[in-house]
Amino acid sequence: MPIAPIEGEILTIKEVAEYLKVTDRTIYRLAGAKKIPAFKVGGTWRFSRADIDEWIRRQSTEDIAEPLGHSQGDDQSGGSAGKPG
Repeated sequence: MPIAPIEGEILTIKEVAEYLKVTDRTIYRLAGAKKIPAFKVGGTWRFSRADIDEWIRRQSTEDIAEPLGHSQGDDQSGGSAGKPG
């Protein structure tokens, strides 16, 4: 029977990889590049489940907001409209 998540739970590389359904190597790369919240204990990466969950929420929010922000201004293509000629 699975254990319920503990508040303040600390995860290993393998546990985070399983949680996010990616490879261990992907988590190593993200942690090394400081793209995922992580810290080292005795040279070994560790992750707070609460921080990972918040990181997931932020990633989801950025994915939604980015296309909206990107599309603004695309309607104004500049071109030669409005120029005398």
